[in-house]
Amino acid sequence: MTQETHDAEGHAPAADFSALTPEAVINAVEGALAVRCSNVCRPLNSYINRVYEIGLNDGGFVVVKFYRPGRWSADALQDELDFLAELHAGEVPVVPPLPGRDGALLHDLGGTRFAVFPKKGGRPLDEPSPADWVQLGRLIARLHAIGARHEPRDRIYLHPEHSMREHLHFILDAGVLPPDMGNDFEDAVEDLIEQITPGFEDVATLRLHGDCHRGNILHRPGEGYHLLDFDDMCVGPAVQDLWLILPDRLARARAELDKLLEGYETFLEFPHETLRLVEPLRAMRYIHYTAWCARQKADGGFARLAPGWGSREFWRQEMADLATQHQEILDASGAD
Repeated sequence: MTQETHDAEGHAPAADFSALTPEAVINAVEGALAVRCSNVCRPLNSYINRVYEIGLNDGGFVVVKFYRPGRWSADALQDELDFLAELHAGEVPVVPPLPGRDGALLHDLGGTRFAVFPKKGGRPLDEPSPADWVQLGRLIARLHAIGARHEPRDRIYLHPEHSMREHLHFILDAGVLPPDMGNDFEDAVEDLIEQITPGFEDVATLRLHGDCHRGNILHRPGEGYHLLDFDDMCVGPAVQDLWLILPDRLARARAELDKLLEGYETFLEFPHETLRLVEPLRAMRYIHYTAWCARQKADGGFARLAPGWGSREFWRQEMADLATQHQEILDASGAD
């Protein structure tokens, strides 16, 4: 999996988006799509990438997403866009990329790759009703039915010995840990990797959304739910795209889970034995999020993080949380 490039000291370089002036962004969209744009160029919230809303002369709007240089390979970015196009062709409600004048979905502006999408409004997923949980289960199953068709070219494999270890190495290399705490943090994560890896052996995997939490699900009146933001698309077990939506841990969210699985199994059989992976996957997400924050610091976005991130107290709490999660995994495995 091609991800971050590093300098001679092992640190990831800051992303250089300095060339993305409003004029350059508008020109890039016009050149890619062979359209005429107005002078509207509004930056939208995005930590890793740079995203803009662009007005068109015909009165419509598009959204252009410039990918962080060095984060993903060209093949990995193409995987995301091709998956969205496949899902759209299969009538799964997503926001697909717009093909350019040459049919390409991925474009280049001076070495910074970008894609253009139609603008879609809607409201975020709030408190689903029982019927909504069933509908969400059906939606994810339809996603997975297409995701299982073939492997991607170059996407992260969601597995403790792959993605979790890659994130650990990035954190250790990024220089965000106090020098005297690095070994303790590494030992805590390595213990988790050793503990949870056996549970992932012989588990079927497929292309996933990867970050299927409520913030990435949009409700459009008359159209139902849409899945957004496939930036963290990966290969892994199907359960990854279900547990993040739940309102609590499994023991306290059985009613919602049952409805979710009821909808899912309208289209696909769900491997119920993989529910044992939910707490290990939660531990992996802790490390994923910490690595995500470390990337923000490398990009000069440290001020956007929560106050105190990276302090000694932060890392003490981080290791305490990992220890608590370690115990949750042990308790869950004992209950099986």
